[in-house]
Order: sequence, then C-alpha cells, then structure tokens
Amino acid sequence: MNQVALDQLNYYFGYASFRPGQEAAISHILNHHHTLAVMPTGGGKSLCYQIPSLVQDGTALVISPLISLMKDQVDALTTLGIPATYINSSISTMEQEQRLESMSNGDYKLVYVAPERFESPYFINKMNETHLSLIAFDEAHCISQWGHDFRPSYRSVVSNLNKLKQRPPLMALTATATQHVIDDIQNLLTIEPQHTVITGFSRENLHFNLIKGMNKNDFLLNYLAKHTHESGIIYTPTRKLTEQVFELLNNSGYKVGRYHAGMSEDERKEAQAAFISDDADIMVATNAFGMGIDKSNVRFVIHYSMPMNIESYYQEAGRAGRDGEVSECYLLFSAQDIQLQKFLLEQSTLGEDVKNEEYKKLQDMISYCYTHQCLPSYILNYFGDTEHEPCGHCSNCRDDADRQDITKEAQMILSCVKRMGERFGVSLTSKVLKGSKSQKVLDFNFQHLSTYGLLQHYTEKEITNLINYLLADGYLSTTASQFPVLQLNQASIDVLKGSKQVWIKQFKEKRLEINKDDQELFERLRELRKTIAREKGVPPYQVFSDATLKEMSRTLPKNQVSMLQVKGVGQTKFEQFGEDFLVKINEFIEEKGDDLSLLEEIPKSIPQKTREKPNEPTHMTSYQLFIEGNTLKEIASTRDLTTSTIEKHLFKAFGEGHELDWSYFFNSEIEQLILQEVKAYNDQPIRLKPIKERLPDEISYTTIKAVLVKHDY
Repeated sequence: MNQVALDQLNYYFGYASFRPGQEAAISHILNHHHTLAVMPTGGGKSLCYQIPSLVQDGTALVISPLISLMKDQVDALTTLGIPATYINSSISTMEQEQRLESMSNGDYKLVYVAPERFESPYFINKMNETHLSLIAFDEAHCISQWGHDFRPSYRSVVSNLNKLKQRPPLMALTATATQHVIDDIQNLLTIEPQHTVITGFSRENLHFNLIKGMNKNDFLLNYLAKHTHESGIIYTPTRKLTEQVFELLNNSGYKVGRYHAGMSEDERKEAQAAFISDDADIMVATNAFGMGIDKSNVRFVIHYSMPMNIESYYQEAGRAGRDGEVSECYLLFSAQDIQLQKFLLEQSTLGEDVKNEEYKKLQDMISYCYTHQCLPSYILNYFGDTEHEPCGHCSNCRDDADRQDITKEAQMILSCVKRMGERFGVSLTSKVLKGSKSQKVLDFNFQHLSTYGLLQHYTEKEITNLINYLLADGYLSTTASQFPVLQLNQASIDVLKGSKQVWIKQFKEKRLEINKDDQELFERLRELRKTIAREKGVPPYQVFSDATLKEMSRTLPKNQVSMLQVKGVGQTKFEQFGEDFLVKINEFIEEKGDDLSLLEEIPKSIPQKTREKPNEPTHMTSYQLFIEGNTLKEIASTRDLTTSTIEKHLFKAFGEGHELDWSYFFNSEIEQLILQEVKAYNDQPIRLKPIKERLPDEISYTTIKAVLVKHDY
C-alpha cells in the first residue's frame, strides 16, 4: 500500500490502518483504474475517495444526491483542515461562481456537487479548467435504473463526462446493490470486475426484529419508555404519517424532530442540526432523511411501516450503530402496509419494465415480513452474500416456537396452484383451498378441482399466511406485477415429489396471562363493573370487556392519560366510568404497597381524543377530520365509531356538496374497472358482493362504494 496514503490516513483521521476493502479500492484509484466499492453503511466508503484526493495533485469532484450530505461532509473535512466546498442550489449564484473560480484555481482538494450541475455548459467549462484527480459517484445505486433510488439526473452525468478534455479515474460507491445493479454500474462507468471491491453486506452489531399484530403506536410508546435519552430514527412512508407520529411523541414529552419533503429547506436544516447535535433524541422522517448523515450514536432505527424494497430498508436500518456498538432495528408490519406500497408504486411515473421490477422487489420485501429464516440471513441472501451463519439474535432466531412439518399442507397448496393453471394470486388460491363459494371461485368452476376445500379446516387467513410463508422461503414464486400470480419453481417440484420437507414454526395463540396480584385486581374490577352495569341497566361487557379489565390489571393506569392508553377505553367511556375504575386501581396499589410488582411507568402523556361539539352535525365532524388529513381508522378511533359509519359520514357530506379527495379511495385505473362491472347492471339494482368477487381482491368494498357515490349510483 502507498505509504503516503497511510500517512494521510493517520495524520488527518487518526487511524493506523485501513478497514477491509478500503485499501484495495484506494489502490485501484491511485493506479488510475475506474473503481466500484460496495461496502455496508458505516464501512468507511468516504475515505476511499478522500485519501486519494489528499495523495494526488488536483481536485476530487464528488457527485452527491443530497444537499445535507454535502454540507456534513464538507463541515467534517474543513474541521480537519482539508480545503473542501460544495456547489448546489443552497448558495447564491454569485457564491457559486466564486467557488467555481476557486475550484479552477486549484484551491480545494474536494468539491461536492449535485448531479444537475453537469447540465450547465458553464460548469463543464470550469471543470475543463480544473485539474481533476478523480470523480466519485457517492450513493452510486442512484445511477442505475434498477437501483432502489434511481435518479435520471445521476444517469445523465455519464454522457456529459464525454465533454471533459481530461479522463480522471471514476469511483462509484454504494452500500446497497444487487448483482443487477452492480452489473449496470460497471457497464455505465466501464469498470472492470477486477476493479470492483465488495466487502460483504453484513452488519453484525445490528439486531433485526419484526413486530407483527401489535398496535404500532403502543409499541413506540412502550419501546421509547424503556430507551429514554437514546438516539434513534423512526421512518414512515408518507409525510402525513410523519406528522402524526411526531405529534404522538411530542405530546408524550419526547425530544423529537421531524423531516420530510413537505417542510421548507430551513425547517429541514434546523431539524437535522438538532438531531445531529443531540438536541433532539428522536427523528421521525420519510426516507428523504438520512443519506450521508454521519451520526454514529444512533442506537435504534424503527420502520413504522414496511418499506418498498430490501435495499431501502437495509440502507435506512444501517443508519443505526455506525460506531460498531450493538443497535436495534425494528420493522412494524401489518398487512395494510402492502396495499399502501402498491398504491404508492401505482401512482408513480415509472415505465412499465421498471415498475414490474419494483413489484418484484416489493414481493421480496413482503416475503421478508413472512419468512421464518434468520432475518439478516434473508437480507444477505438477497444481495447474493450466501456465506454466513444464522445471527442468533434477530427476532426469528430468538423465537423458540416449536417446528411443525407442513409438507402435506404445502403439497396441497402447490398442487392447487398447478391445477388453477398458475394464473391466479394468493387470495383466490386461499379461497379455493378453503372451499369458498364466492362468485369468483364459481365463475372459474374451481369448485370442481380436486384441491377444492382440501384445507377447509383452516381459516382463509391461515391459508393465506401459509402461502406467504411458502413464497418467503422460496417454495413458490410470483410474477412481477401489481397483482402477482403464483407460479411453481424447482423447490415446488421437489416438495410435490416428496424429496423436500417443509417446516414452519408452530405459533400458538397467545392468551393473556395475569399473575396472582393481577388476578386479584381483575376480580375487583369485575365486581365494580357488575355494580355499574346493574345501575345503568346494561350488560357488564358494555361497560368494559374482560380484555380491557385484564390490561388495566397488568398496566395499573393511575390517571386519565395512562387509562386512555388501555385498549377499549375511549374518551366517552372514560367520562362515563373511568374515574370509578381509577379509584379502585389506586386503592389496590396503596393497599399492596411495596409488595406489588409494578410494570415500568407508562409514558406520561398521549394526545387527547377529540371531543364532540354538541351542536355540530355528526357527519361534518368526521368530514372535517378527514380533510385535515386523518385516516378513516384514526377518525373512527377518535370518535369511538366504526370505519363503516365514518364512510357514511363522508359520503353524506359529499352528497351535500362538500368536496372529497377521491384519490384517497382509488386511482383512475381502479375506477374504470369498477365502472365496467357496474355498467353490466343497466337499470337493475346494484349488488356490491358480486361486483367485489369479480374484481381483484385488493379492491375493497369501501373503494367500490366510493366510486358509486362519486358517480351518483
């Protein structure tokens, strides 16, 4: 290794040796070879171009996708005494010209620029006046149309490089690249395979966890109560969810910031600065936040919903534990996440080929949420890194559920897929195996298949979960499309022939267990419930359910705030019964004193639910909450009503002349599908169920009703 490079490493950065992969990448560049470096987040990619820029004469040009990334890098370099700057839209035109003039004079060792700069002839001229030591593409996956964050402006840089009079070595760096993306980058930048450095994708200090079937806000509040003053990022898929989670945590007393594209540039800068300086412990953000943020003490990253692909998830999760300390990565998954990501993808302007590729990536992400494999192993396999052992500390590895042989059930499912012609998706296949008499099953005469009803002793949801497991662990394949079709593969054939067994973890229904003290309090609360029910002349369960009383017995709410966190306790019920139950719980706590085993204290505050205005029409209250950005489920929870009732309120408001954003319910393609079905009725009464059964399973009754209301049916 070049001794000068080691000297610069030690002098400026304080390290005596390079990390794995750095030395090889730097050596390639110093020998004037175009180079690709694929290293995990926190693996020291920046040094791969910073050290060569210090060793060689001239200026290194670094193409960077985000303004925040440039500023962080430049601030860090100038602090070390390395002359560096950035040129982007955050500075005035005059300042840009001054920095370009200084660049051409050789005043900087590194200059960070946005890819759009290459579209300016003036900028190209200034580059030709500058002695360039190298050109680096940071976050190089952005250059590939198969990358998870493809940016056309990045790709256009390549053709503009041909306008340069000099040919400095090119370096591409990324943390997340499948083989498809690696091939694309190599082809675009003419990088030879022998000049590609891949150090592996493993981050052994990260502990991955999947959380399913739990209220997401409850999880956040419980987790954060146990990890106070730790630094963490919570990723959300939309701006609206970012705001909602921010409000939840802010109202709960946490030092929290937010970051999304709907905020002004100054607001985003302020939020980022507060997080980096530890003035805010938690950042709630869309995926616009984090690229290039060199904050080493992030102890946890929580994804509030399932991301669109494995690349995004691993890159964002990788922002935890950059200092090498053990850090936690949580993904809070619910089935609704799938529909949200499909909706976002369908609304995109991607070409058909790219969109189909994205659907394939989405299916891989869905499979991650259903797999029983070691979670890091699943991710590493996705990136083609197959030489590894189970991690031993992810939520799947720690799960001690018994293993069950489901080879027989798997054979029934695979056989059914085959007999259905490998032309249908998960939902219809589940219906056939269940023995459903739905219209769609009957329309295709699937009731006559030998596999019809073979799994009738399972619920349809259980069959769906089994199919998703077979997909997750490679026993089944799907097409890459909005409505994926199940297909057999070699593993399917091995299972059908009996040469391969299929095992699944046997999840037993978790029943709420309470200890002796909890049981005693539960009985006292039941007695109180019975007394109140008798006085009100209502059944006891209408006061509070057993499940609600058991949760009270376990969590011991001491005031209105903590009582409202108990499932089944809404604002209205609290006003009717809450104080009586709080008195009984606090009496019990005082009586037991130090002998009572208390849970950890529940976060001190949560947002108050909206109270009804007595003189305001009830449907207009729902409408107002909807246009303020709340979801149907949130409005229903706030008002202690069902989502069906909220739908009726919105449709009534529309009928009275108030506007509704129909894009919330459907897009134009889905609208046309529904209208085609409706037209078949002519003047006959419209029946929703047959329409629903003939449409793709992802289209809900709510969507159908919304289209009918919009078109005055």
